[in-house]
Amino acid sequence: MSVPQPPEPIPGARLLFSLDPAVSHLNHGSFGAVPIGVQRAQQRLRDEMEANPLRFFTQGLVDRIAHTRRHLAGFLGADPDGSALVGNTTTGVAVVLQSLGLQSGDEVLSTDHGYGAVSLAIQRECRRTGAVSRVLPIPLAASDEQLVQIIRAGLRPGRTRVLVVDQLTSATAKLFPTAAIVGVAREHGVPVLVDAAHAPGMLSTTVASIGADFWVGNLHKWAYAPRGTALLAVAPQWRDRIEPLVVSWEQESGFPARVEWQATLDYTSWLAAPAGLFTLRSLGVDRVRAHNAALAAYGQRMVADALGVPPAQLPDPGGPEVSLRLIPLPAGLAATIDAARALQARIGERLAAEVAVMSWNGRGWLRLTGQVYNTADEYERLAARLPALLAQR
Repeated sequence: MSVPQPPEPIPGARLLFSLDPAVSHLNHGSFGAVPIGVQRAQQRLRDEMEANPLRFFTQGLVDRIAHTRRHLAGFLGADPDGSALVGNTTTGVAVVLQSLGLQSGDEVLSTDHGYGAVSLAIQRECRRTGAVSRVLPIPLAASDEQLVQIIRAGLRPGRTRVLVVDQLTSATAKLFPTAAIVGVAREHGVPVLVDAAHAPGMLSTTVASIGADFWVGNLHKWAYAPRGTALLAVAPQWRDRIEPLVVSWEQESGFPARVEWQATLDYTSWLAAPAGLFTLRSLGVDRVRAHNAALAAYGQRMVADALGVPPAQLPDPGGPEVSLRLIPLPAGLAATIDAARALQARIGERLAAEVAVMSWNGRGWLRLTGQVYNTADEYERLAARLPALLAQR
């Protein structure tokens, strides 16, 4: 099998970011990177806020937030009136979980590909309410059909109160067939919460086409928004039941204002988020998606070849737009979360390359991303130097 060719760089894209040029930033998936123009847009908003805080917070801010929400929801194909801005995906998940009214005997169903903080949120809500958390194991190589069948068999109508699934998993970089999963769950009367942390900006799938009861995704990863920007979309039948984590003066306004308004929160990240979408559109949304996915695939093969991993052992991400790629590490490396974090830090310090090292089901994995500021030679340098570092156990 031939090595995929890297895409042509997008002219000028690297100059849009203030990233340290001495470091290869190959882990966009964790915290993203905010373009300089978006940083400046947020700073102008902060200057406005600090010039007259009383005016900023009391004259028109709720309307400005709503206007921003409509803009972001429109880009994602979500109903603006059924969406709320939140700080991040895990915040949105927590809002939904504590709004479900779980009771003793209820069950929250998820998969073993779920994000760690989301799993912890499920466990906390189950402890608080007496509900039970049940996790379905799904093989990494499972096809879409197999995955849907596993979930179908795992549903317990009448007991399963919510199914929590990822649209694109963080730990395993696997694209789930969320629309098909939602369809199966609906047949059994089970609502679905989709963790779409990596979807906005990377994937072209619209929120409406998935049809989930709850969907929440970050815009500060692949949509170039300032950090702390996410959208929670809620189906009509649930909106009156959604309660914020903290009660504010907008409580009586109902959803979404009661969720969005959190008193003296710094709202400038939300208000500057449309500047991120402007940057993405200026570069060309489809062009960026194709570039990033192709570059991630190239980096995956380069590093895998250097580590002696055959192409057949590389996980298939499940879609042409996925810009996250996994490479299995040698047996015994990064088998635990602590070991994975230590190895990630060591790669960053010694190779000047920021990557993600994941521990999933007792196996260590290297996760790489592709973004418009990356170039092929960054993956080539990592491939040339990583084997020697891994040999130093």
